[in-house]
Amino acid sequence: MTRDMPPFTIGIEEEYLLVDPSTMALASAPDGLIAACKADLKGQVSPEFLQCQIEIGTGICHTIGEARADLRHLRRTVARHAADFGLAPVAASCHPFGDWKEQAHTDKDRYNVLYRELAFVTRRMLICGMHVHVGIPDQNDRIRLINQLKYFLPHLHALSTSSPFWQGEDTGMQSYRLSVFDNMPRTGLPPRMTDWAEYQNTVQTLVDLGLIEDASKIWWDLRPSANFPTIETRICDVSPRLEQTLTLAALTQCLTRMIWRRNRDGGGWRVVQNFMIAENRWRAQRYGVSEGQIDFGEKRLISFEQIAGDLLDLIAEDAAALDCEPEVARIRDIIAQGTSADRQRAVRDMALARGATPHAAMQAVVSSLIGEFHAGL
Repeated sequence: MTRDMPPFTIGIEEEYLLVDPSTMALASAPDGLIAACKADLKGQVSPEFLQCQIEIGTGICHTIGEARADLRHLRRTVARHAADFGLAPVAASCHPFGDWKEQAHTDKDRYNVLYRELAFVTRRMLICGMHVHVGIPDQNDRIRLINQLKYFLPHLHALSTSSPFWQGEDTGMQSYRLSVFDNMPRTGLPPRMTDWAEYQNTVQTLVDLGLIEDASKIWWDLRPSANFPTIETRICDVSPRLEQTLTLAALTQCLTRMIWRRNRDGGGWRVVQNFMIAENRWRAQRYGVSEGQIDFGEKRLISFEQIAGDLLDLIAEDAAALDCEPEVARIRDIIAQGTSADRQRAVRDMALARGATPHAAMQAVVSSLIGEFHAGL
């Protein structure tokens, strides 16, 4: 690793779904809504692939406190303008009963090309995610960190799960989003690369063949950003609650610093085959935090209660240095209380117990997601 400490700045991107609060059904964003958001937020907001989606991104933040202020402003502004058009945003990775066959894609060159190239696969992309950028100026450091940080991707994903339902059905998964996204090409865990040159040559091969125009079409769970001097963690479901987004961002930032620090000091973190990490990735998709994951050092399954303690011990120095100790400590609350997927099922079950129809129970889930989006704004 380079000897100069990177800034470990962070940036957060979130994708939201737009719904009609009277029916809780998905609704397309009117042109006026996007224009109003852009007037206030400039380049920090954009339409997404489907017309019922909208994407925001914070600026470059040096602390989690800065990220909180920026993200709160972004969420508040989107919510305010959506209300002006009779709509409401929700931050969940799948709409509980929305039908992908009824959604239209945004008429934009990039999305039109995607639709032509990927055909039917893109029509099912009724999913939203959350991405965290961490500033790493040195290109080779980015590759070395990705090789080691991917070990923790299943832990981050398990904590973020918010997509148990798909088209009105309980999938039995905590995150059905990844099951949809993995149908896309160039997704999943990043391959192990030796250095930046190998990464560039790999991407350039696809560019030279005319298969992709640039590295932004590489959709790995963790990748070097195509546009910024950052590594970009992309595995997380989007979180309905702002504070849980910040916990995941702070944990990502701290884990990155911890691994960089250990490499600088001659240690590093264990590099495990993708085949093994993928087993934990599946467990995160399926069970969230309710079942354990494999500790590849101890070669046994451990509970998320133990995982939380181990993670917080590993990053204690980094959380103190980055001034985010309260935020990362909240992973214990997520594990104790459950993720958004657990809360959504609880709302559904309570509505059914009170005599609601299955559809009305799903509407109750969407209503609860609207409330969580607005909490703390």
